[in-house]
Amino acid sequence: MSGDLYEELKLLNKKLDELLIRYENLKNENQNLRKSEGELKGILQEREDRIKELEIKYERVKLSGALLGDGGNAGEARKRINELVREIDRCVALLNR
Repeated sequence: MSGDLYEELKLLNKKLDELLIRYENLKNENQNLRKSEGELKGILQEREDRIKELEIKYERVKLSGALLGDGGNAGEARKRINELVREIDRCVALLNR
């Protein structure tokens, strides 16, 4: 009987050791994944910022082309200028409050 208990205890210890090893491996993998996630979020934010910068530059190029008489963009230029004037008017109205 004590031999069976000894074998059972030995088996439980072995399983416990295996679980502890798996736990440590998973913990390390989790840390690595969290680190990678942080790096990827940083890269994503940089790319989003770059896209915004390029969109602003593109709008400026379109607007300047329209102002220089680049044909079909003249209507867009007038529209954008009107939007800017309205925005400035709203800002002035807010400042006068």
